[in-house]
Amino acid sequence: MRRKHPWTETLVNEQQAEWAAKGVDITKPSIARAYDVVLNGKDNFAVDRAFVGEIVKVVPEIYDVATYNRQILGRGVRFLADQGIRQFLDLGSGLPTVRNTHHVAQEVAKESRIVYVDNDPMVLAHGRALLVENDRTTVVTADVREPESILGDPEVRNLIDFTQPVAIMLVGILHHLHDDEGPQRIVDMFMNAVPSGSHLFVTHFCASSQDARDAEEKFLALLGTGRFRTEEEIHAYFSGLQLLEPGVVPLPNWRPDGPVPDELTIGQKLMYGGLALKP
Repeated sequence: MRRKHPWTETLVNEQQAEWAAKGVDITKPSIARAYDVVLNGKDNFAVDRAFVGEIVKVVPEIYDVATYNRQILGRGVRFLADQGIRQFLDLGSGLPTVRNTHHVAQEVAKESRIVYVDNDPMVLAHGRALLVENDRTTVVTADVREPESILGDPEVRNLIDFTQPVAIMLVGILHHLHDDEGPQRIVDMFMNAVPSGSHLFVTHFCASSQDARDAEEKFLALLGTGRFRTEEEIHAYFSGLQLLEPGVVPLPNWRPDGPVPDELTIGQKLMYGGLALKP
């Protein structure tokens, strides 16, 4: 067994202390950083890469799944911007990467305003550095499980006018919540806070196969939070809203830019998504 050199241990301890001062625990995997790993980003630590390595054993396509989720985010935001939506509340946004919400929305309409919300302090540190020259975009550290605090946050209110239509984005976040954390209540509170003409955009891990259920067990064992839900349960998030075509479907099937295989792989069916209008 190879022993660590004292200087290596000292370096690791110094890194832990440095990040701890910023509120970041690098000894436990983070959802935002694990997502950064599968998007081939650089803002992650060994513990996050080890977590993803365990998930890969169950779902070898997990890197592709992250790409599908990123692609539907781009298609969904572009669709919303084309419909005239100019305000985006991106909840559980994760670490900044290529083609973020503000890139797509402001490409369609420069006046678009975007608020990113995440509870990982690394998102705030990296996000604000990237957005310092963009006065129509900001990053807020908050927990999606506390919608009241997000809706009342001064920075959120500074950019989002809740008398005008808003895109409420819960892309890849609700499956990290247990049932007793009230994901439906969270959706309802945000949608009740926005006017007619607003939209709800959700993507979610789906218990679509035994492989998916095996992946769910691994997620719970390593992260201790969340639940994959059935297609029907994901569909229920859109109750009372006008679900737009093609409905709640596997990510590659939602308004694709190109041809999609008739027979989807397990990975392609691992996440479902949909977008709905508030009448």
